[in-house]
Amino acid sequence: MTSPAAVELEIAGMTCASCANRIERKLNKLDGVTATVNYATEKAKVTFPDTVSTEELVRTVEAAGYSATLPRAAGSDAPEEPALDPAQQLRQRLVVSAALTVPVLLLSMVPALQFESWQWLALTLASPVVVWGALPFHRAAWTNLRHGASTMDTLISLGTLAAYGWSLYALFLGTAGEPGMKHPFELTVERTNGAGNLYLEVAAGVTTFLLAGRYFEARSKRRAGAALRALLELGAKDVTVVEETPAGPRERLVSTDALTVGMRFVVRPGEKVATDGVVEQGTSAVDASMLTGESLPVEVGPGDTVVGATVNAGGRLVVRATRVGSDTQLAQMARLVEDAQNGKAEVQRLADRVSSVFVPVVIALAVGTLGFWIGSGAGLATAFTAAVAVLIIACPCALGLATPTALMVGTGRGAQLGILIKGPEVLESTRSVDTVVLDKTGTVTTGRMTLASVTPADGESADLVLRLAGALEDASEHPIARAIAAGARQDGGPLPGVDGFASLAGRGVRGTVVDGARTYAVVVGRPELLSEAGSESSGSPGLPAELEDALHAARSAGSTAVVVGWDGRPRGVVVVADAVKPGSADAVRRLRELGLHPVLLTGDHESVARSVASVVGIDDVVADVLPADKVDVVKRLQAEGRVVAMVGDGVNDAAALAQADLGLAMGTGTDVAIEASDLTLVSGDLRVAADAIRLSRRTLGTIKGNLFWAFAYNVAALPLAAAGLLNPMLAGAAMAFSSVFVVSNSLRLRHFRAEAVD
Repeated sequence: MTSPAAVELEIAGMTCASCANRIERKLNKLDGVTATVNYATEKAKVTFPDTVSTEELVRTVEAAGYSATLPRAAGSDAPEEPALDPAQQLRQRLVVSAALTVPVLLLSMVPALQFESWQWLALTLASPVVVWGALPFHRAAWTNLRHGASTMDTLISLGTLAAYGWSLYALFLGTAGEPGMKHPFELTVERTNGAGNLYLEVAAGVTTFLLAGRYFEARSKRRAGAALRALLELGAKDVTVVEETPAGPRERLVSTDALTVGMRFVVRPGEKVATDGVVEQGTSAVDASMLTGESLPVEVGPGDTVVGATVNAGGRLVVRATRVGSDTQLAQMARLVEDAQNGKAEVQRLADRVSSVFVPVVIALAVGTLGFWIGSGAGLATAFTAAVAVLIIACPCALGLATPTALMVGTGRGAQLGILIKGPEVLESTRSVDTVVLDKTGTVTTGRMTLASVTPADGESADLVLRLAGALEDASEHPIARAIAAGARQDGGPLPGVDGFASLAGRGVRGTVVDGARTYAVVVGRPELLSEAGSESSGSPGLPAELEDALHAARSAGSTAVVVGWDGRPRGVVVVADAVKPGSADAVRRLRELGLHPVLLTGDHESVARSVASVVGIDDVVADVLPADKVDVVKRLQAEGRVVAMVGDGVNDAAALAQADLGLAMGTGTDVAIEASDLTLVSGDLRVAADAIRLSRRTLGTIKGNLFWAFAYNVAALPLAAAGLLNPMLAGAAMAFSSVFVVSNSLRLRHFRAEAVD
């Protein structure tokens, strides 16, 4: 039996999470087919047996009322842009609809502007909005109707068409089309036959408001695939390969796409490693923090493995490629991000869930109203007027403003505070989060090696030890050397010159430092290097007790220590470490106050993690985690019933950020982490994470309040409509009041105060 095949279909036409669920159910009904549909990325990942063809999969999706296309380039790792961008289509509809709707609103709601036959101009302007602008809502409503479902789209389509249809009746068959007709400006409750009532402003206004909300949602949703593009762009674009020729080795610059397993390539200092491989020649320090999250560079030499996209921070390397293309660790991490995004449960919009109950109730009430008035002998015109009035008053005018206005104000205030919120579905995730997983390097700590301490031997000056060590290390490109040199320059100003500098691979550096009138033969590195220097002079190679203690303390804390000596004697120990950010401890305290349980997650050693955790006040630590395993830690916590927020900054955090119920990326981190997250903390201050969650919860609360009052208005006005007492001006006033309340309630978010900075 052959193994199942797999394909990724691009889905078009989805308007909400229920659409994704409907497609998923249809595909999974096919024998042997397993499908997951992601509303955010608009893709379906399908595994299927050889008894099912890809054409059958496409037909199944189309039968459900949507369209599906196969990837344009089979086997391509790079995610593809859709041929037609839904966000751009919505923007076009929004701009045209808004331009046509504004005059309709003014003509319909300001009696002073109602010139003779104004109603026909209003009809001319409103018609394209209702027919063309609202077409996505009508299509979705038709699809829902075919499958016996109802969502927000059903309510929008039903309400706008009812308002527009009755306006047509009033204009062509009633009295609303007569020259000189004006909207009556009295707020009276009275029964009318509806022949003079126009609702064009309702039909056009609701359409435009909701198009605005859908456009902003589509624009944020489109970014879901950007994490994969940013991740795959991290790799080197060109590489220098080494070819054997009769005249000897020859170097040639080629595209990384031309690399194959077994080829040898050169990595110069400062360049990215082109692909995964094994070092054949040279020694260097490789900065792998972008992928692994570990701040300490890795010393490599012949026989050691290196990973593509890491940076050579030291000497020249010749590497033999062992994995290329989709087999590299970078490509595997891209798949992890995509899988996490596909598996992430989409939060269905609250309005859709309410609409699934509200729409059938409204339709039943409209039918009941029609039957009641016909049965009571009031006449067909009166019965039909009351029934249509029920549909019109149920049209979600304030409902259309509820989410976009709160989101616009909330995200705007967040941007002022350095918090970027990607979309409305993010807000609901913050409500139930109970666990926050914090990446260590670059999130809780600075992510950079910095000078931590200087311990001089008895009788020596700490300033002189640091000054001479900094002068010598200033000639090196090693990250640890740069940290020592920077610390020495900050404490003591300009550094003296160095002669005879030599780098001893994996052990340290040596050279002659001329400081004023005195010359020092300085050695900086491992204790063994000092022993070698001592054996070449009359000095003793042993370390004094105070220096041994400093070395032991540094190793216990997970820091990096080097011994400094001159004239054959050890003179001090210099320690560098990834320092804890000043606000991290305060951030952890604030997260606890929000009811969140903090967990420290890192690829560093247990001793390093415990040391950092004790400083910031975290008890739960998960250390020695490989980049690919971080997402498994998040999954394990979710399996335990926890709702997890993840805060990270590196490429190695991207999959975990996507998998978490709420992903927060540090704005100072990599583009991949930012794109895979739900919230971005622009400043890189961990304390802003607490503010982000507070603001998100406040915004979500405002949206819920808006939705309550929007529906409350509908529920309160429905009895009037059913009783045939709906006056158009009364309905307009009620709609206006409801909309003004929603907007003013949303504007309260402008006063949200941050606590990140004391």
